[in-house]
Amino acid sequence: MTTTIITPRMTALRKSALAAGICYLITFVSIPTLALYSAVRADPGYIASAGTVTPVVIGVVLEIIVALGCIGTAVALYPVVRRQNEGVALGFVAARTLEAATIFAGVVALMAIVSLRQAGAGPDSIVTGQALLALNTWTTVLGQGFIPALNALLLGSLLYRSRLVPRVLPVLGFIGAPILIASVIGALFGLWGPSSLPSGVGSLFLASWEFSLGLWLVVKGFKPSPVTAGL
Repeated sequence: MTTTIITPRMTALRKSALAAGICYLITFVSIPTLALYSAVRADPGYIASAGTVTPVVIGVVLEIIVALGCIGTAVALYPVVRRQNEGVALGFVAARTLEAATIFAGVVALMAIVSLRQAGAGPDSIVTGQALLALNTWTTVLGQGFIPALNALLLGSLLYRSRLVPRVLPVLGFIGAPILIASVIGALFGLWGPSSLPSGVGSLFLASWEFSLGLWLVVKGFKPSPVTAGL
């Protein structure tokens, strides 16, 4: 009978992969916000109207979880991917943290609308509400559109070169990132709105990249690679 011994090095790598994978999968808890925010985004006078704010608050909580998950992915992956290229790995950590910061900024704008609504803000506050909603919209476009595209290029290049995961996974990010960046630039110059066909296509590729990466890291972990030697 052969006994398999798991070394500390293998255990550490597996823990890093598992932590990163779980954090990536956690970021998908924000999907329900599309429905939870429908009222505040569809009603121009939402801030001055009456009714429950519970769906918006639930959406905010989910986005806070997503922001923390973003930071978690960077913290978990950095000790491994820095061995491929430390500068690019630091760039990924910085961009991922900035992504989380923009999510928090968008959340603050929504909670400001909620607070004013609960305080009984009248019709005079509608312009303020629209300004806060615009802030939330653009932090979402930049923080959950443009910056994730940069993340896909940074982390994707590290994983593609190191072969820590199957190369087809970062290729999904490489396809989606330029499309999403182009969609954000087009929105900034008024060629189309924040929600557009290019944005949807790019987001689909990036979502596939991040979900498949998270799933692979949870189920399989890192593939054997020279960059993991000594870890």
